[in-house]
Amino acid sequence: MHADLSRLTHRPERHYSAVVAQQGRVQLDADANEQTAIQLFQARTLAADLIGPHGGPRGATGFRIALRGGSRELDDLVIGGGRYYVDGILCDATRPQPGVPVPAHGTADTGKEGKEGQDGGDGEPAAPPATWTYWDQPDGFRDPERPGDRLPTAFPYLVYLKVWERLVTAAEDPALREVALGSALPDTAARAKVVWQVLPLPAAALGLDSGDPTVDEVRAAFARWAEQAAAPGSRLAARSEHPGAADDEPCLVAPDARYRGPENQLYRVEVHDGGSAKDATFKWSRENGSVTFPVDGLDGTWVELATLGSDDKLDLDVGDLVEFVDTGYTSRGEAEPLLRVEEVDLPGRRVRLSGEPAPGVGRRPELHPFLRRWDHHESSRRTSGRGARDGRLRHGALPVEEGGWLPLEDGVEVWFAPGGSYRTGDFWLIPARTATGGVEWPTDPARRPLLQYPSGIAVHFAPLAWIAGEQTEPDLRLAFRPLAAGIPAADDAALAAEEEARAAESGDASYGSPYDASGPAPSRSQTTAAAEAAVDEEGTA
Repeated sequence: MHADLSRLTHRPERHYSAVVAQQGRVQLDADANEQTAIQLFQARTLAADLIGPHGGPRGATGFRIALRGGSRELDDLVIGGGRYYVDGILCDATRPQPGVPVPAHGTADTGKEGKEGQDGGDGEPAAPPATWTYWDQPDGFRDPERPGDRLPTAFPYLVYLKVWERLVTAAEDPALREVALGSALPDTAARAKVVWQVLPLPAAALGLDSGDPTVDEVRAAFARWAEQAAAPGSRLAARSEHPGAADDEPCLVAPDARYRGPENQLYRVEVHDGGSAKDATFKWSRENGSVTFPVDGLDGTWVELATLGSDDKLDLDVGDLVEFVDTGYTSRGEAEPLLRVEEVDLPGRRVRLSGEPAPGVGRRPELHPFLRRWDHHESSRRTSGRGARDGRLRHGALPVEEGGWLPLEDGVEVWFAPGGSYRTGDFWLIPARTATGGVEWPTDPARRPLLQYPSGIAVHFAPLAWIAGEQTEPDLRLAFRPLAAGIPAADDAALAAEEEARAAESGDASYGSPYDASGPAPSRSQTTAAAEAAVDEEGTA
């Protein structure tokens, strides 16, 4: 999550149930964020325990898939509205409908006005789509011009749901900013967003490209694939070491400090290009990647920005490496080359980059493009001692080197475990503190740093449909019933009536009558017992 955070403190293995504030204490963002994380963890764990890995409420189960044929390469999928839970995370496929605008001056408010060319043929506006499709799903950003985005041309294939969570700041959603605070002040809180995408998976990827598998076989094959796809494949350790050239620098911190930075920082190490170690690259930020600059315009390599930063710590300088980002780029999880700032035009709030942004990125204002600054450099201008890594960038990012300590800056070092496989977007967070002169990282009793899997991105999967041909789409979703059910009548009058009816059927009207003091005490009727058993059975289904 790229945000201006002090650190993340939620540790599920410690089984904390709440954050309790104390009077007269400093309020930290980490405490409030941990309370939110605890509540989310508990709610989603409970939902997953009750529902299972995935499922939707009966009668409102979302993500029903139907194939809409067209020219073979431009087939489409209709995504039914409703709700679905994946590992306890709620996904809502309901398509919001537009509101009704105020009618133009002098026209009658019939509710049927529409723009020219947007009517249904009889002067009425065309009805808005009721459901999403594969091509217009809100966070899919599929492009028909990209062959890899098109649906498979060969049957069968599986359609699945991919779910993860990401952070949205005011740079991406300007409505989050409180304009009453003025433009000089920073934005306030960020938002966590559940992102879902409906994607195809060829049968060959599941080992089901031959034969006619059953629904259970398809679900089992997908579960194996999803487990492997979701499992992290890389580990990292971090430490702080006394830089070799620290004694030659002005003593701004304690002489024996291992972390030599002048301020507390939250370092973010993020995988840029994925793959094996020989292909993977990474980038890092001392501000958790939160230093961003909204883009107002793009002209070749010149980028017009809404602001150039509030101070020399959060600004852009010549030589800085930036990532051109927008909503579509983030949702697709792409890794385009980082660009270098070549020139800064302060009066015009413009910067010239070393190259044009990748096609399809930053050209659509409605996707809110912005630049994200990263803090590694080709030169040692902002690094010290072993932090200098001249001429070692690949597409603007640092190559992954396994099995050795790699310096970032100011004594902070990282170590990638050998044999890793890396995914674009995976990241680790390393808090560095001036008070201790070190970094906060788990260690063993001998104070050796422990290898850790990435803090994110946690991705979740669920199967939706097996597309075997047009109008042949076996449903792979699961549904659950509500736990609540009607309470059977159990008052005295109802019991007496049931006993009389049972006695009449047996030919002895006086047997068990509540008015016959000599008869046995009334017992629970078979009708009531059957009703209660049905409720128990339905509640545990």
